[in-house]
Amino acid sequence: MSQKHQTLGEFIIEHQSSFKYTSGELSRLINSIRLAAKVVNYEVNKAGLVDILGTAGDTNVQGEDQQKLDVYANEKFIQTLVNRNIVCGIASEEEDSFIAINSNDQNHQNKYIVLMDPLDGSSNIDVNVSVGTIFSIYRRVTPVGTPVQEEDFLQKGSEQVAAGYIIYGTSTMLVYTTGDGVNGFTLNPAIGTFYLSHPRMQFPEHGTIYSVNEGNYIHFPQGIKNYLKYCQMEEGDRPYTSRYIGSLVSDFHRNMIKGGIYLYPTSSKNPNGKLRLLYECNPMAFIAEQANGKASDGFSRIMDITPTELHQRVPFICGSSAMVDKAEDFMRDSQSS
Repeated sequence: MSQKHQTLGEFIIEHQSSFKYTSGELSRLINSIRLAAKVVNYEVNKAGLVDILGTAGDTNVQGEDQQKLDVYANEKFIQTLVNRNIVCGIASEEEDSFIAINSNDQNHQNKYIVLMDPLDGSSNIDVNVSVGTIFSIYRRVTPVGTPVQEEDFLQKGSEQVAAGYIIYGTSTMLVYTTGDGVNGFTLNPAIGTFYLSHPRMQFPEHGTIYSVNEGNYIHFPQGIKNYLKYCQMEEGDRPYTSRYIGSLVSDFHRNMIKGGIYLYPTSSKNPNGKLRLLYECNPMAFIAEQANGKASDGFSRIMDITPTELHQRVPFICGSSAMVDKAEDFMRDSQSS
């Protein structure tokens, strides 16, 4: 079948044998995420026409204002996953704790859990900037048929069986990996079908873009400050170009295609970092590594971190491998000096 016209559904069926587990359950799970993504995409694209902009009047467990679309996206993804009876547990950035599915049904044999950030960058909706959904999929570690436990969610990123994101922008794309490379699918809104548009996506080893909120420069550790000065220095292919959208999905997506590095380090304001390990960093790290990139906390591999809590935050440096290596060098040099 020609890749040019291959749909996401056809791709999933054709490549099911390359999944680590081939029961078909993972394929159905990705299909469910595809369905929820189309529903959320529809709402995102009409956001300027109806009263779903702004805050919902509540804050999430992170202490941040919940945007109306945050709440909507969270509900739709949970609803779709629950209704199709293919997961045993869900954890969301918008929920205080994890959700156990059919926890009292001993015949419930589902093996997968999903962790997600339903609408990353939603504060940008009001100004028509791209936002996204991030998801991560694991096999449970507790016995099948019993209620899921927190330990099912507190797994290292290296244990992920699939991860991906949906970017809602001028075109809507679903990008995901099951550990066999990264592929991107673009939605044809006229017929509601995702088509393979970006096969075998990869980060260029060397990039020329750095993405960081330089407004926080004064609060960054010295190693990051030194690396940013290096990026701005006129030498060889530098200075690099500064590009920062403020939506992780958007910044990551651009850097994967064009070559670049994304940095959200520790700071005096956020001493543990700001991004969430389970909902943001681990899935993006899995995608990055499958796309010839690298993801680090500044000193070590993101996916080797053992989580200790559901909403754990960590520093995050991710992108073209040579650029991440260089940033780590500056961090280590600063620590040893």
